[in-house]
Amino acid sequence: MKPRFLVMALAGLAILAIPALSATAPHIGIASLANLPVVERVPYDVNADANSAVDAAFARARKNGKRVLIDLGGNWCGDCIVLANMMQLPELRPFLAAHFEIVSVDVGRFDKNLQIPARFGITQRLEGVPSVIIAEPDGRIVNPGRVAALADARSMTPQAIADWLAQWAK
Repeated sequence: MKPRFLVMALAGLAILAIPALSATAPHIGIASLANLPVVERVPYDVNADANSAVDAAFARARKNGKRVLIDLGGNWCGDCIVLANMMQLPELRPFLAAHFEIVSVDVGRFDKNLQIPARFGITQRLEGVPSVIIAEPDGRIVNPGRVAALADARSMTPQAIADWLAQWAK
């Protein structure tokens, strides 16, 4: 049985609790985002019916037991484009598909489809994009307080992004 949280002392001053990895992330073959192939330049469908898309992802998740990964962002956002392209990597895409029902939601410039994060109790302005909500098939959010962790994806290594996503896999 894996521990639910790992506790680390940081210079004797603070204690950080981080979720233990539930699944081992696949090894990402690129060491730097400078080598990330850009295949997705417009990851968010600005005309999509976000409510229907999210509802459909939850319906699939209830049938197959996967968690739902909701990627909230905008096509103007460089970090959102980085995340979208990371999720398309041949090493990561099958891993994500095996563990999550993924749905991308356009939040414009923090002024569109905000009813989606509100479903999970996020009613304040999003801290940043991309914001990633991970939820159980019953709709319970499993990463509260951590949805904006990838909002600075451009400053992360590809493996760090994969590891962050993998920690939420069942």
